[in-house]
Amino acid sequence: MDSGYYAAMTGLVARTQALDAAAANLANIQTPGYRAEREFFRSALLGPDAGDSQLGAAVNHYGLLGGDRLSMAQGALTETGNPLDLAIEGQGFFMVRTANGPRYTRDGSFQRAPGGTLVTEAGEAVLSTTGQPILIPPGEVTVGGDGTISIAGGAVGQVGVFDFPAGTELKPEGANRYVAPQGLNPSLASTSAIHQGAVESANQDVVEGTLDLVMMQRQAEMMQRALTVFHMEFNKFATEDLPKV
Repeated sequence: MDSGYYAAMTGLVARTQALDAAAANLANIQTPGYRAEREFFRSALLGPDAGDSQLGAAVNHYGLLGGDRLSMAQGALTETGNPLDLAIEGQGFFMVRTANGPRYTRDGSFQRAPGGTLVTEAGEAVLSTTGQPILIPPGEVTVGGDGTISIAGGAVGQVGVFDFPAGTELKPEGANRYVAPQGLNPSLASTSAIHQGAVESANQDVVEGTLDLVMMQRQAEMMQRALTVFHMEFNKFATEDLPKV
């Protein structure tokens, strides 16, 4: 069988999966703190003995989509006027306490719960640099660049911004919340700054996202046409050439 068939098939699979990622990125343009997903490619590994197989060698010359990785590029900071809205400039995530354990987010749309705890819009506690909930007494709130929260000039807590080693793959949970690999503990970010009264927008540009989506669609259609051509050739070979053998 012509190895071009494998090239077209792997190309169609890769473009279809990349199309899903591009559609998700575009759909979350308005989601605060959303991290766009970018596809990466790998060889089609068929097993430890793939190199000894003529078929395996042919297939491995073509790239397959290895998956998606989060883009850690900075999103635009949008002023909100809410003193409890916080945006991170630089690397790192806020840590929130959930029923399923700690989760990480760049969405700093926070508020003060009736009991005084700093929480997310879902009512989950935002954690301090020591991993504890932050209690905010009544009064005018000021948040410094290092996350220190002050009421009437007195510090009452410090919002934690946590970072992970380079190459760490966080698992998306919902639109803008992420789960760290099991057993991996983050460290405090040392180069980031917090902006009060702002939230970070998604780090996906609408124009770029639209162009990506259109390009993925066209590439997938091209692979589909190539498969159709190969299919017609195989049918011709089976109906016209094989009977002559």
